[in-house]
Amino acid sequence: MVAQLSLGYSPCPNDTFIFYALTHGKTPCRHLQWGAPFLEDVETLNSWAINTRLDVTKLSFHALGHVQNNYTMLNAGAALGRGCGPLLITRPEQTTVPSSWRIAIPGKYTTAALLLKLFLPEHSKLLVMPFETIMEAINTGKADAGVIIHESRFTFQDHGLVCVQDLGEWWEKETNLPIPLGCIAARKNLGQQTIREIEEAIAASLRWAFAHPDACTGYIREHARELDERVISEHIKLYVNDFSLDLAETGQTAVQELLRRGKEAGLFTDPAVLNKAS
Repeated sequence: MVAQLSLGYSPCPNDTFIFYALTHGKTPCRHLQWGAPFLEDVETLNSWAINTRLDVTKLSFHALGHVQNNYTMLNAGAALGRGCGPLLITRPEQTTVPSSWRIAIPGKYTTAALLLKLFLPEHSKLLVMPFETIMEAINTGKADAGVIIHESRFTFQDHGLVCVQDLGEWWEKETNLPIPLGCIAARKNLGQQTIREIEEAIAASLRWAFAHPDACTGYIREHARELDERVISEHIKLYVNDFSLDLAETGQTAVQELLRRGKEAGLFTDPAVLNKAS
């Protein structure tokens, strides 16, 4: 019997949908014991992973490239797909070129930051801020543009902003691969048997959610920053898919390519070689 495992994931609808059953005793966890989960912004979880704080954690794939000595990616629980990438947005009256913009990003270790670097390799005027403040920063002139993620993808037009580049669409055209956004990772020192059980438990939790979506609604709304039912529904449909159950070969290839390009761009100090959990 292992000690209580510490677990962290974001309050975004895709994560609360995936983890509802696991954290509410709806599915068996075999030999696993879980402590109360930490629901934090993904960049907070990225930073915690740099310090190896949690046993099991949501991570941006960018952050994964920095922590592979201590964490291994799980095949279940990921956010990866097509048509779901971060958006580079600005004000409609913007006339200067992107290379001169002050661009807000939702965290140093986010995949959004990595994709912006790949898209605009010479750009250096970055403003790091919480993702939910980026649109206001653009509208008030604190930033010239920003890379938005999560619910902002569905609401930026309501704020009078326009999309300059869908970075996920750009990635898909460049690689012909789906865009890897975030994953669940486990500490390597838990051992392969425990890691496999964790992976199985997350997949079981997601299968339960697919079978009982209405049962998850209250928990999802309790933690969502955007309470509009349409936005919550679209968020889950966009970020939770077959890759969330199992990355499979296509997903693994996409992650490896993202890490390879990130290393080539000088973003990782350690070799970014994908470690499989099983």
